[in-house]
Amino acid sequence: MLVLNRLRFLLLLCLAGNAAGQALDPATALPAPQAASAAAAYRTQDLDWVDAGRQRAVPVRLYWPAKVAAGAKLPLIIFSHGIGGSRQGYSYLGAYWSAQGVASLHVQHIGSDRQLWFGNPFGLVGRLQTAAAEGEALNRVRDISFALDQLLQGEHGAQIDQARIVAAGHSYGASTTMLLAGAQIARQGVALELRDARIKAAILISAPPFYGEADAATIPASIAIPTLHISATEDVITIPGYYSAAGDRVALFEATGNSAGRSAKAMAIFEGGSHSIFTDRAGTGGLALNPRVKNATKELSLAFLSHVFDASDAGLEQFGLRYRDILARWVLPLP
Repeated sequence: MLVLNRLRFLLLLCLAGNAAGQALDPATALPAPQAASAAAAYRTQDLDWVDAGRQRAVPVRLYWPAKVAAGAKLPLIIFSHGIGGSRQGYSYLGAYWSAQGVASLHVQHIGSDRQLWFGNPFGLVGRLQTAAAEGEALNRVRDISFALDQLLQGEHGAQIDQARIVAAGHSYGASTTMLLAGAQIARQGVALELRDARIKAAILISAPPFYGEADAATIPASIAIPTLHISATEDVITIPGYYSAAGDRVALFEATGNSAGRSAKAMAIFEGGSHSIFTDRAGTGGLALNPRVKNATKELSLAFLSHVFDASDAGLEQFGLRYRDILARWVLPLP
């Protein structure tokens, strides 16, 4: 039996993402993130898959470009939500990516999804603790791999470029993504095999440190694929009895392994903001800053992937110029 406190960092992350009255499904907090003309550039499809081996439902929302040329192969970003989220959340990312020709699969993790906010409010802490238990943390990783299996074996599989599959996530979802990307946690001296070799790059938004582990700093060192880290100077986790400074996101970036070559890793830290500014929620982190950070995040993600897969730095250079007024720190992906 795996022990809960060995993944204490997940509980801290879970609580932090929705502390202080922020326990809302991000999908309910904003109107459609795109204008009607932009929405016509993509379509969505909700699929309700079940992993029979685990007897676990894995609902997903697929964002797909409206027009795909015959024989074209699309890059894919598979997204893991934060605590209490759903497949409907982070829609500004899925809508943008698909409108730009990148398929996006948003996975809902039953057990740490929006159902946490329903039921007796006095039981919320207990539900959060269950959602943060190691079994659920590992199930989230398996949800992503299962969803990827289903997509590649389904009607859209032949249209996915398997050399350009990317995992992404926010908060708890960033932890899930790191484990898929190769972060190694050991039990009884044996590393858990969680890496999904189909994942070629990772986008980590508000990624937490691996608190509760014996040598937390070494865990992300085993990541050997390109990673993009996104945070903000006020990306702070505060809950009773625990405080995690925004600097923890920087420390994790520095501890993350470098893949060979120039496309190893990059980091953007926005000035101000909040931990929840990267969800669909409007206004968090500042009414003016919120939409700019969202625009910057979605543009940076594709600029980084263009750097990784196409060896093109034009998008990164444009990003640095366009958003330099809100960038507190910007680390280019150079060796």
